[in-house]
Amino acid sequence: MRSTPAPRQRLRHRSTAALATLVLPAAALVGLATPSHAAVEATAVTATYAKTQDWGSGFEGKWTIKNSGTTSVSSWAVEWDFPSGTKVTSAWDATVTNSADHWTAKNLSWNGSLAPGASVSFGFNGSGSGAPTGCKLNGASCDGGDVPDDKAPSAPGTPTASGVTDTSAKLSWSAATDDKGVKNYDVLRDGSKVATVTGTSYTDTGLKAGTDYSYTVQARDTADQTGPVSGSVKVHTTGGGTDPGPGTGGKVKLGYFTDWGVYGRQYYPKNLETSGSAAKVTHINYAFGNVQGGKCTMGDSYADTDMAYTAANSVSGQADTWDQPLRGAFNQLRQLKAKHPNLKILWSFGGWTWSGGFGEAAKNPAAFADSCYKLVEDPRWADVFDGIDIDWEYPNACGLSCDTSGQDALKKLSTALRSKFSGNNLVTAAITADASAGGKIEKNDYAGAAQSLDWYNVMTYDFFGAWEAKGPTAPHSPLTSYSGIPQQGFNSADAIAKLKAQGVPASKLLLGIGFYGRGWTGVTQKEPGGTATGPAAGTYEQGIEDYKVLKTKCPSNGTVAGTAYAHCGSDWWSYDTPATIGSKMSWAKSQGLGGAFFWEFSGDTSNGELVTAIDSGLK
Repeated sequence: MRSTPAPRQRLRHRSTAALATLVLPAAALVGLATPSHAAVEATAVTATYAKTQDWGSGFEGKWTIKNSGTTSVSSWAVEWDFPSGTKVTSAWDATVTNSADHWTAKNLSWNGSLAPGASVSFGFNGSGSGAPTGCKLNGASCDGGDVPDDKAPSAPGTPTASGVTDTSAKLSWSAATDDKGVKNYDVLRDGSKVATVTGTSYTDTGLKAGTDYSYTVQARDTADQTGPVSGSVKVHTTGGGTDPGPGTGGKVKLGYFTDWGVYGRQYYPKNLETSGSAAKVTHINYAFGNVQGGKCTMGDSYADTDMAYTAANSVSGQADTWDQPLRGAFNQLRQLKAKHPNLKILWSFGGWTWSGGFGEAAKNPAAFADSCYKLVEDPRWADVFDGIDIDWEYPNACGLSCDTSGQDALKKLSTALRSKFSGNNLVTAAITADASAGGKIEKNDYAGAAQSLDWYNVMTYDFFGAWEAKGPTAPHSPLTSYSGIPQQGFNSADAIAKLKAQGVPASKLLLGIGFYGRGWTGVTQKEPGGTATGPAAGTYEQGIEDYKVLKTKCPSNGTVAGTAYAHCGSDWWSYDTPATIGSKMSWAKSQGLGGAFFWEFSGDTSNGELVTAIDSGLK
């Protein structure tokens, strides 16, 4: 609500038709000097404008300032706005300046004082045809009335946290500014107001140990208007242990959320909530940030921070506004964390398409880590993220392109990232599952890099697919080897065993699950090992399809190496089902693994049945 002056009856000015006094709304008009208004009338000063000449290509204007009060005025300044194209070309009896279309006239040394009842005028020549608007005299209305405070305060500085304990944290911030003055500040925890204070610090108490909180601050002016919220600061209270969260069994349950999914797939962070998946995972990897010039950079700024969410597709049920400081998926993930305080979110960089930049990053790991830290911990969204994940496909090996950074390249990057992302931040990496003789696992010091990492997402999927257009057909995510497997070492069990043998702790290994299938067409053989004519048709890409589509389009009719497969018509698909995921989770627990992860949320059903299978299987 804005504060509005009490209604007053306006003093009327009689003049020629060319004389115009700028008019305010009725609630701001000047009244007669009744006892309640006598103090206001004592200093009533007005300014009126007249166009005294007009010669077509220009005009002459005159302002008259009159002191209608009972006390003297020592100086005056008149401000007004001209429409674009209208301007002052010369002036007399005042010093006239402008900033774009906003003009200001101030008294000279000899005509600033006005005794009660006195008046003074100044004139100017101008060009254009516009008339002045928005007139102010000494900061008040030109007709003697008060000027409503219609300017909200600025955003305060981003808070800093200190003195964090199990149950409290002290916050401090730099002051906001306002043309009428700042009255107080609202302190918001996870988007909800917890206190209103007059100073620039506040200690929040009654918090839970070992819990993440996000704080912002919002200024309030003397008219009780609130300005934009500040940047956010993330606070993690001490204590509480290191368990991923209640009901997790101590296991990590991580899913990837893709920034491009908000386009054609129309899969939003809200879907994580409506499917029930957000309550069943411990971590989310947001994919992907880019790696360019040896630095971490934004992947898709529109999807990440700019896209406006409607009430219907937002987590909170509230639509974004045009002037809020952060929109996009980042703001939606912030809302998701407010509903699930134990949920951790990491920003993942690289991926298949954007791994090419890691080679340059490996030349200066410290500079790379510094750029990543500044981006991930940007005050505008620092509270959203709990660390960083790097998805380099593949260090010192060939993926989309070939890399020759050396066997210790990943270790150098991981060490630099851990040094920069200290404290409670997570640092993780997605890595190859190629356990073949001389394969990608052998080309890196994964044990050395693991010393600086919280865990590895071992990509135990995409072993086989229709990039081999003629087959043989094979499950893309076999848990174990089997008779007739096209490539030895291309299975989950061999990958995990090889990483353990290299010296990577089992607790730092997560088993990977694909929420999609890979398939061929032109296949006559039901069992694996058949020939094909090419990739099967897919919704977004040939040879690949979401589980939510395949479960009804081509239901599984067999299993091999712990993975389901299906032969329907001439198509042959392999994919994981709730049943095969349950078996894989049992195996992961038997191996002492740290948990499981999956690619990616949008492939699941609307009720999250694959996420449910992972959650249930790891308890």
